[in-house]
Amino acid sequence: MSGVMKRMGMIFRAKANKALDRAEDPRETLDYSYQKQLELLQKVRRGVADVATSRKRLELQLNQLQGQSSKLEDQGRKALALGREDLAREALSRRAALQQQVTDLETQHTTLQGEEEKLTLAAQRLQAKVDAFRTKKETIKATYTAAQAQTRIGEAFSGISEEMGDVGLAIQRAEDKTQQLQARAGAIDELLAS
Repeated sequence: MSGVMKRMGMIFRAKANKALDRAEDPRETLDYSYQKQLELLQKVRRGVADVATSRKRLELQLNQLQGQSSKLEDQGRKALALGREDLAREALSRRAALQQQVTDLETQHTTLQGEEEKLTLAAQRLQAKVDAFRTKKETIKATYTAAQAQTRIGEAFSGISEEMGDVGLAIQRAEDKTQQLQARAGAIDELLAS
């Protein structure tokens, strides 16, 4: 019984495979792949935009901290000019803490700039690949459509050839029948004449 089941399974798989082959349209598969590549490219571009936004935010923070640092330096000088060393030391101490923050932010900024450049380069490379795929996809689709048309034309000619063969047989039968009728009519005429 297992031999019968194996055969039935093989037949079912073969039929299913044939049905899938008939249902599959390579043009749809290519369009789907292209759509997925465009979605990936969009994600990479969003990543570039996110990194650029973070970099800009850091630049604004840096400018703000540098402005505060300059103010503290001015306050320290004014305090010294007024003879208030305690206030000058306080201003310089706060300025030193700000300078440490500025240094940290500059390091982060440099790192983000590097990441942004890498992502931009990756986006450009991916864009080139997507463009090349689109060109290849359109070429394959056009070739597939042309092959389909050629197949349909070939099948139509094959059908016409078969029909022409049938028409040829019909003409031959009609000619044979006509000759038989003419021979019979001739024979009847001879019988009537005698």
